[in-house]
Amino acid sequence: MRLLAFTGLALVLATTPAVSQSSGPGDISVTIYNNNLALVQDTRRLNIPSGRSVQTFPGVSGQIRAETVGFSAANAGIVEQNFDYDLLSPAKLMEKAVGETVTIVRINPATGQEKRERAKVLAANGGVVLQIGSRIEVLRDDRLPTRVIFDKVPSNLRARPTLSVTLNSSRGGVRPAQLSYLTSGMGWKADYVALFDENAGRMDVQGWVTLTNNTGTTFDNAKTLLVAGTPSVNGQRRNNRRNNIRRAGTESANRESLGDFYLYPLAARTTIANAQTKQVSFLDVTGAPAQKAYEYTNRWLGTQSEAQSANTVLQFSSSSDGGLGDALPAGTVRVYMKDASGQPQFIGENSIGHTPMGSELGLKTGEAFDVKVKPTVTERRRLSSRKWRTTMSYELSNARPAPVTISLIQDGLDFYWSDTRIVSESMASERRSSNSIAWKVPVPANGRATVTATFETRF
Repeated sequence: MRLLAFTGLALVLATTPAVSQSSGPGDISVTIYNNNLALVQDTRRLNIPSGRSVQTFPGVSGQIRAETVGFSAANAGIVEQNFDYDLLSPAKLMEKAVGETVTIVRINPATGQEKRERAKVLAANGGVVLQIGSRIEVLRDDRLPTRVIFDKVPSNLRARPTLSVTLNSSRGGVRPAQLSYLTSGMGWKADYVALFDENAGRMDVQGWVTLTNNTGTTFDNAKTLLVAGTPSVNGQRRNNRRNNIRRAGTESANRESLGDFYLYPLAARTTIANAQTKQVSFLDVTGAPAQKAYEYTNRWLGTQSEAQSANTVLQFSSSSDGGLGDALPAGTVRVYMKDASGQPQFIGENSIGHTPMGSELGLKTGEAFDVKVKPTVTERRRLSSRKWRTTMSYELSNARPAPVTISLIQDGLDFYWSDTRIVSESMASERRSSNSIAWKVPVPANGRATVTATFETRF
């Protein structure tokens, strides 16, 4: 007999019936996408009789999308398919036993004497209600040795998620058959570990593929292919994550592609266990050029009573010449720097989207302790019913022992209208877009700098 725990009680199956199945998992191939989606292809050798027969496939994903199932075998076709995902558990056994009769076994802790009674299960909603003879009793978790014995396992409970396929075959015999389906509960992303050397202007980057499997099923010795991209599923909208690309690249990566997606095959077969996170290295770059920059972005009419920290930004490239030299799948970049003792210390992280090779990236890693900006609206006048004149002043401070350059960005210049004009500015700016301008402001060590500008706008 087999003991099963149920709310502190012990359950015993009087019999464990044999489960008829066609075969175990066969040759597994898994293609995993970024958006919680995977394609599973399972090839097995089946003994398919002539005429109609039922083949069961235990071990399929617990989140299988049944409408996507495909089956192919010579001289055989699908008539019907059923997916049984009501899994065997102590709670499910009791739930399915409602209206049925079970055996309750209690042991007197003082004498060790065993007492058995037949009981009808009346309910199993948050607790078990029994009818034993003429009395109604609640099966309690009172730490007394109690067991429940079931006469059988319900036919609609499975030990593992199981797909049953009714086939019609024009001949009998053993032949290869392939089962394929889409499943949720599996995905992957890239994780990057960057060790930045500020003095050398270089960084080492290790890229890891991080697989997650929450399908309820383990895929043993699977040939695994990763697809970097987000195919449309049910017309869902694309992920609008900020990708931190400052300038998109135009270089073609030396990788196999599928349509508009890049493929990242794992070098060897691997077991993708359920409820597991697995990491596999795919990128290893040493000494790629990188530099730290400071940036501060001010919204339109933004004024602050206190100085605000500038963002610390790590700038680098994915180019083959002077960069990481690869297309970068979406993920998280975690940045480290060595302290005075030579130990790597974490300084910040940020995400990137799918990034073509040759791109220029800028990742905010944190907010600067010693580099501050205080924007102020010093004057604002209405020139007419459709024109305003606004003067801004920006005070920049640097408490570091070395000079820094801050990218000071003013946003919101063309949010509604296209006729914003810069009347005057204390230093030349660069137009970043119709909506923003930027000044590259040098600030001396332990010093300050000031930028002023006057704008004419409709708002």
